[in-house]
Amino acid sequence: MSELSHKARRRWALIILLVGLPVYIVVAVNVIDLFERPPFLLELAIYVVLGLVWALPFRFIFRGVGKADPDTAENDQRNRPRR
Repeated sequence: MSELSHKARRRWALIILLVGLPVYIVVAVNVIDLFERPPFLLELAIYVVLGLVWALPFRFIFRGVGKADPDTAENDQRNRPRR
């Protein structure tokens, strides 16, 4: 897979958080409801694990999204006048 630009990763991260995460939550809750309700601590552990597992396939998209665009930062440094 080719390397995504910082801007593209930011857009995909937003789509994943606004669309994918709510869909994942609904699916996870419905799958858990198919079974008899487990004890509270087991149910809590299941939701914690599911809450962490959803992000694993998207690590490469979320990595560095909160930082400034490295391409823009390099261009800003090159275009600044020297003192």
